[in-house]
Amino acid sequence: MAKKTVSNFKLGIFVLAAVALLILLLYMVGKNKSLFASTFTLKVSFGNVQGLTPGNNVRYSGIVVGTVNRIRILNDGKVEVEMLIENKMKPYIRKNAVVTIATDGLMGDKVINITSLPEDADPVEDGDVLEARISPDVENMVNTLSGTNSDLAIAASELKLLLQKVNNSAALWRLLGDESLPGNLSASAASIRSATMKADHLIEELSGLVFDIKNGKGSLGAVLTDTIFADNLNNTVMRIQQVADQADTLANALSLMALGIRRDINEGKGPVNALLKDSAMVLSVQTSLENIRESTRNFNEVMEGLKHSFLVRGYFRRLEKRQQKEARKNQDHAQ
Repeated sequence: MAKKTVSNFKLGIFVLAAVALLILLLYMVGKNKSLFASTFTLKVSFGNVQGLTPGNNVRYSGIVVGTVNRIRILNDGKVEVEMLIENKMKPYIRKNAVVTIATDGLMGDKVINITSLPEDADPVEDGDVLEARISPDVENMVNTLSGTNSDLAIAASELKLLLQKVNNSAALWRLLGDESLPGNLSASAASIRSATMKADHLIEELSGLVFDIKNGKGSLGAVLTDTIFADNLNNTVMRIQQVADQADTLANALSLMALGIRRDINEGKGPVNALLKDSAMVLSVQTSLENIRESTRNFNEVMEGLKHSFLVRGYFRRLEKRQQKEARKNQDHAQ
């Protein structure tokens, strides 16, 4: 009985060990499909492995050719990925091939894709390091799409509010329903076009005028460009200024003279005061004027008497006829 118990215990241990070994083999086969194949090693360095883990598949032209064997950090910015590739792929993978990290499906496991370039190169050897290329990160794409969707939602909401305001605007619908609006818009456009053409024509004329002025053409151009005219104008201005200064001097002199006369009158001095205030001088002047008038009257009477004298009467008649003849001639010329 004791021997049977020991045999059963040994059998149980053997079965458990066999099951554990089977599970381990299945796990190893699942994580490393090249476990029993002849392989060689390739390496590549990434700045971000994007969740890549050992055991993930390695593909070449869409075909699974190996697995990720090990991932280790070289420094702060580099992570080295070691791949086990089947030996039969050596003739096909070139040293200038590039490596990218992709996703198996939208949300599947990470995979490594090896892509050959069209340029010629030697086949890879065990331990070669391939060039890494950055591939689009699905997580970043999802975040970007999420942000875009949010922006689209906001835009759709604002567009909905705008459409509601348009639908509720009676004035806008009345404007859109106005049949005369197209004609008015056409007339306005024609007016704007005409005004634009006139403005262009005016600008051209102004440009031509400015060009002529710069070249000294026309009166204004001559005025602006003729240095002799400018000198003459300056001389004229200087002369006008001199005349103005002389006029100021004359005005000051007249003012002083008027002040002197007023002062002489007020103080009873000078000939003006004597002429205006001295009654004897006034009387003398009046007497002189009266004598002059009397002498003139007497002279006229003497001359009239001479006209009738037989000695000079002929002379005065001839003089009178000559005067009448000249008067008639002037009258004929006037007619």
